[in-house]
Amino acid sequence: MASSIAVKAFLSSLFLIAVLWSAGFVWFIHDSRQPPHVATVCDGIVTLTGGQSRIETSLTLLKGGYGQLLLISGVGPHVTLDQLVRLQNQTLSSDLASRVTLGRRAVSTIGNAYETTTWARDHKMHSLLVVTAGYHIRRAIIELSRTAPDLELVPYPVLPPALEAPLSRQTLHLLIREYFKLLGAELSNLTGLPDGKIGLTPH
Repeated sequence: MASSIAVKAFLSSLFLIAVLWSAGFVWFIHDSRQPPHVATVCDGIVTLTGGQSRIETSLTLLKGGYGQLLLISGVGPHVTLDQLVRLQNQTLSSDLASRVTLGRRAVSTIGNAYETTTWARDHKMHSLLVVTAGYHIRRAIIELSRTAPDLELVPYPVLPPALEAPLSRQTLHLLIREYFKLLGAELSNLTGLPDGKIGLTPH
């Protein structure tokens, strides 16, 4: 009898977890597909590489005066600013180009956070416009809040083309992975782990 009750309690717990996970995932998909909102003027702008439209959006925001400086975090070791600008079918004046920093050390979102924090502190910034995909923005803000609790972070989510169309199997798999990563970041934020400069390449 006791074992039967224990099994029922275990199955009930599993069912509740599944319902909560599913409800959270539905919310996550809806949240990830929200269109960009009106930008806020900040001291600086950071874009986290790894998806479509992020760099293009951050360059447009820089041109629009929404930040004095721009950090593109997570750039490959041999990629130049000229190459990035050409890929976005944009042009930059020499003045604007001088305001762009290419961060080459970050290889993960945690690495992005440390790279961004160092850059923002070096330039004595108090507010930062954070540009990344809608499915990535909440995790990015969590990691940045941990490394720079004194910095005002303003999210600016970008809607990638893949999320504007009906969800494909590939996009759904991406969203599931990102949802698990978000849950992991939330858990790490509660426990204080992991810590240290994880996600950075050596100098």
